Amino acid sequence: MGLTAYIGDCKRWVKNGDQLLRASHHDLEKELGIKHPLHRKKLQLALQAIGSDSEDQIAALDHNWVTRWLDDVGLPQYKDSFSESRIDGRMLNFMTVEDLFMLKVTNLLHYISLKRGIQVLRLNNFNSNCLKRRPASDENANTSSPSEVLLWTNHRVMEWLRLVDLSEYAPNLRGSGVHGALMVYEPKFNADLLATLLSIPLNKTLLRRHLSTHFKLLVGPDTIKQKREHEASPLFIPLTPSTKIKATRRSQFNLIKKRNKNDIEYEDFVCPLDLSSNGSGVQSKKEVNLQKLPKDDMLKINLASTNV
Repeated sequence: MGLTAYIGDCKRWVKNGDQLLRASHHDLEKELGIKHPLHRKKLQLALQAIGSDSEDQIAALDHNWVTRWLDDVGLPQYKDSFSESRIDGRMLNFMTVEDLFMLKVTNLLHYISLKRGIQVLRLNNFNSNCLKRRPASDENANTSSPSEVLLWTNHRVMEWLRLVDLSEYAPNLRGSGVHGALMVYEPKFNADLLATLLSIPLNKTLLRRHLSTHFKLLVGPDTIKQKREHEASPLFIPLTPSTKIKATRRSQFNLIKKRNKNDIEYEDFVCPLDLSSNGSGVQSKKEVNLQKLPKDDMLKINLASTNV
């Protein structure tokens, strides 16, 4: 689990597994010295998962794998904070917006990138080898279907840019958070945003039109139609590279107030547990169907809270 720093205190205080299962948040901090809230959350999620038959795939995704995965989604700049917090596959699955702030992720585009990256992992049962990092030998710029594109890593997207004669701009995608699932699943992601991330000047209209044509061919007409319908919504707010996450704390007033799709709360899961293959719904810890999760009457934890 990567929590070796706490082994000494664990040997001193923990007599058996039952005691660890019964340990309160206060016990973990005081007796085991686990002051990092994400470390406490990781331990309790792991304890919650004991005995679950559905844990094989996700349990194999340790914090080292997640660090490499950040390269795949084009966000290597967060490696240090994710590694320090020992974020593993299980933590990704139950990550909240509040967790992201603790991991120093405040950029809205990067938040959405992580959301769509987790979504595609979940839809592939957290198969560690589901993502495509390089093109096949017989693959060209326009032969991939949207179902294949959504598995593309950041590096694979850069390879596609080289195939469509935009290799000069491909390196600009490093650290952008652009990957296949973001391009296909995110309704706010369009060719104009991609051109901005690539730093293609506004006055190079032919080049931007060239990119737009190939982008439409890549994600397919159905995806483009969904994006246009979303853009036509009166609540639509364009996504920009510099927009920050604006999150609010849940309160009694928030529960009464009608919530729109653009609202983000600290308690929200980064990737809602019931997110469909092309949905963009929001779900929080209070809306989780706990029947889908491993149960243990002795372990009463809040899966979404970092204050554990």
